[in-house]
Amino acid sequence: TYRCNLRCRMCGQWGDKGVTKKNGTLTGDMGFSEAEKVIEEVSGFRSAVTLFGGEPLIHGKIDDIVRLVKRNRMHCLMITNGYLLKEHAAALTEAGLDELNISIDGPEKTHDSIRGREGLFRKIKSGVQEVNKLKKGRKPLINLQTTITSYNLESLSDMPDTAAELGADSLTYHHLIFLDESCIGATRSGFPPLGENSWEGFAFDPGIEPEELWEKLKRAKEKSRSAGVDVNIYPNFTREEMIRYYADPAWFPESYSGKCKSPWICAYIFPDGELRPCLNFGYSFGNLGESSFKDTWNSPEALRFRNMLSGCGRFPVCGRCTEIFRY
Repeated sequence: TYRCNLRCRMCGQWGDKGVTKKNGTLTGDMGFSEAEKVIEEVSGFRSAVTLFGGEPLIHGKIDDIVRLVKRNRMHCLMITNGYLLKEHAAALTEAGLDELNISIDGPEKTHDSIRGREGLFRKIKSGVQEVNKLKKGRKPLINLQTTITSYNLESLSDMPDTAAELGADSLTYHHLIFLDESCIGATRSGFPPLGENSWEGFAFDPGIEPEELWEKLKRAKEKSRSAGVDVNIYPNFTREEMIRYYADPAWFPESYSGKCKSPWICAYIFPDGELRPCLNFGYSFGNLGESSFKDTWNSPEALRFRNMLSGCGRFPVCGRCTEIFRY
């Protein structure tokens, strides 16, 4: 689904500068029959399926979609803002959801302020408690996802305690995705097929002092031991890398290969059936309402994109995409 029940300030979709909020037309859901077709077509590959949006728990058939993924013996992860988690806790645990990634930006006041909804933190807490009460064994694993922004910098070191309070298994800090106009302009001029509005919602100044951030995250790692929560930082930069990451949007760390492999490994399927190589590019391999997954995955448009990427390793905007740091 494109739809979301929150307006998080830093979101590249529905946030202050988000592209979805700006054009105001992307409000649809994928129908259940279309989702069923896709899931059954990819099941032979034993894919891992991630359900997100927008906000996936808004989708009227989301519980049935999770059941369908698990009946087809695939790993299923959901990324959610947690607002409707309590209402879906029984269905999700019964269906066998493997992982639940919940976006949390800080302690109660900080989180509710960033996410634009008072009482959200308490709703998430009750939802996590319900899941932990109902689940049999360890699944779904509950991982809190904290996006680092200027809005929550002061409270980052408190997050291990917050994760423990919520009953989470782990906590992951994500460095902010941001660009400047020169990166976007270089991509548009050098690779026109990639789409006019690609990455548009991510051009802003992060407003983060990296030295301060380093100390906050160092303190968080120390706190994680007493809180009993696994803490990860993604990407896992050195101090020098973190400083350069926030100082220069065009910089890329030498400790990573810098070559994006995602379009050979990941498929982003949008509510309208478009299969894209990247969440933030307008480029499409084709529509799954018009052809099979296999044919679309190997379409002339797909081969064209992979050939473009093979020639350069990454596009100018790719240096701030979290996918590139997986390889």
